[in-house]
Amino acid sequence: MKRLPLYYRYFKQEENNGNDRVSSKEISEALDIDSATIRRDFSYFGELGRKGYGYNVGSLLKFFLEHIQGNNVKNVILLGAGNLGSALLNYKFANIHDKMNVVGAFDSNQSLVGKKINGINIFHTDDLEAIIQQENVEVAIMTVPMEAGQESAERLEKAGIKGILNFTPIRLSTGPDVTVHSIDLGVELQALFFQMKNK
Repeated sequence: MKRLPLYYRYFKQEENNGNDRVSSKEISEALDIDSATIRRDFSYFGELGRKGYGYNVGSLLKFFLEHIQGNNVKNVILLGAGNLGSALLNYKFANIHDKMNVVGAFDSNQSLVGKKINGINIFHTDDLEAIIQQENVEVAIMTVPMEAGQESAERLEKAGIKGILNFTPIRLSTGPDVTVHSIDLGVELQALFFQMKNK
């Protein structure tokens, strides 16, 4: 599952470069994943390529897009527009996924409310539930302070959010209908240090 978005991004880049087909060797070299793993991954979904031809970029791009998200545009909000949140808003999400639409960001800091970052409006957190309902938002990126993490997650869940990308360094407790994916930058750095030491 973690490799699917990598494959999608790779095929998206190849399409942008005007390439019609690629081989498993080319994918392997670009993503640093061995060819056998790529072929095994693809085999779970049936015959995606042809021997001697490789993989059709357009077909695979469409296929992986459908399996990662489906054909519908997902509306996303960002909760916490401070330093990390602002940096994420400046990131071009469309380069990752052209079916993702960031409809707004939220913060309780009055100096941020009413501003735009990369064309995205910053609303007060008081308006959170109303805009989630109005825009039919299913996914939230959460970059609030650690002490506000659990309360914010509960609020998002009550508002109807089904997926949370959590950047706070705490484990969130949510109901079974909410999928949480946590990214702890401190843990990721420690993992990097360990890999460097044992390389």
